Amino acid sequence: MNNTLPYQLFADVVLSVHFVIVIFVVGGLVFIVVGAFRGWRLVRKLWFRLAHLAAIAVVVAQAWLGAVCPLTTLEMWLRAKAREATYSGSFIEHWLQRLLYYEAPPWVFTLAYSAFGLVVLATWWCFPPRSNSPSSARRVSGRGDW
Repeated sequence: MNNTLPYQLFADVVLSVHFVIVIFVVGGLVFIVVGAFRGWRLVRKLWFRLAHLAAIAVVVAQAWLGAVCPLTTLEMWLRAKAREATYSGSFIEHWLQRLLYYEAPPWVFTLAYSAFGLVVLATWWCFPPRSNSPSSARRVSGRGDW
């Protein structure tokens, strides 16, 4: 029996979770802007907006601190235990280079993450979230329905 298989499977799970988080951060911004114009209620929910803001805040903080994402570290550790090839740098940097053949120094990614974070903050001003409580919805809209 292959004793490296569980490590390989867990590494793939971590990679998948990482990918979903990236989709949430990037797609979430598009979802917020489009949803605000289309009147979708979810994009104004405070819990959704806080989760989105927290996700990009972690990315920006890691970039400014020069820290590698813990998910990347965990995935690489699992891949090393499975005796698979690992990569250096950040998750986004690696996959952009793989998918788009784009190479840039780390400061470019820090700048891009920071700019993206500022755009996320701007959506709080342009499309402010609303409280999740029905009583505040009645105060804002005059109705109790969501």
